[in-house]
Amino acid sequence: MKKLTVIAFYKFVDLPDFESLRKPLKKFCLEHDIRGSILLAKEGINSTMSGRRESIGAFLNFLREDKRFEDLEYKESYAIDEHPFRRMKVLLKKEIVNLGMPEINPNNKVGTYLNPEEWNKVISDPEVILIDTRNDFEYQVGTFKNAVNPKTKSFNEFPEYVERNLNPEKDKKVAMFCTGGIRCEKATSFMLEKGFKEVYHLKGGILKYLEEMKEEKSLWEGECFVFDNRVGIKHQLEIGEYQLCHSCGYPNSPEERKSEKYEEGVFCPHCFDEIDEEKLASRRERAKQVALARQRNKIHIGQIFDSKSKKAKV
Repeated sequence: MKKLTVIAFYKFVDLPDFESLRKPLKKFCLEHDIRGSILLAKEGINSTMSGRRESIGAFLNFLREDKRFEDLEYKESYAIDEHPFRRMKVLLKKEIVNLGMPEINPNNKVGTYLNPEEWNKVISDPEVILIDTRNDFEYQVGTFKNAVNPKTKSFNEFPEYVERNLNPEKDKKVAMFCTGGIRCEKATSFMLEKGFKEVYHLKGGILKYLEEMKEEKSLWEGECFVFDNRVGIKHQLEIGEYQLCHSCGYPNSPEERKSEKYEEGVFCPHCFDEIDEEKLASRRERAKQVALARQRNKIHIGQIFDSKSKKAKV
């Protein structure tokens, strides 16, 4: 079988007819053995998918026949031997990224985009409040120097964080970032609606920054968590050293994997205290099956990610 490619893309664009796009997009993907998910809403499209390179190329051409997607950009992750997704889902949503506020639309207003060089200059300004719009566990893996951690468990907690901690009269300059750009793009739209005047975000997100910024000039610290089997990446998008606990889905550093509370595929320091004897036996059996699948160069279901959360599907 030919190698498969994983791509991710999104675009905020007015789609009043988004419901009618569902069937033709799903039909094309099924006919070309493309798997993953596509989210459609009035505000735009968001997707992660896998398929043979020629199939992915054909899909992008098909999508770009719609003039609203002519300038669609995408990120190519890596080539693999088997689909990391079990099926193809095309879902109709209120939002393509869940802030919990569908009335906030980046198509109406959005913050100032910054490329990596501009970003370094802005976040070095001591008057700028730098906010990581990702979730707490992602922040723990790596973040920008001096970034604030909102300590959210999901993106829809971000508005509450802003209400409790920020004031447009006092906090004049705010810069925000996320993995690929979609969360911080929506967050800047929300901030502008709340009355903040000078709002910036990193175009292309952390991934674009790590790809383009030379390490000696970088203000990034640690690794960037990604929702695929690489777990964490470093500069030039090299695969990092974090590994996912396939029991609880939490990323573990090399130091954590040396802990007495770590057993590969069974438990880690983040879930060790939650395990009883029944769960322990079940997890050890699953770890055994994952290892056997790996020996056969297969992907076991226990290794497949759920793109909606940090946890592996089990």
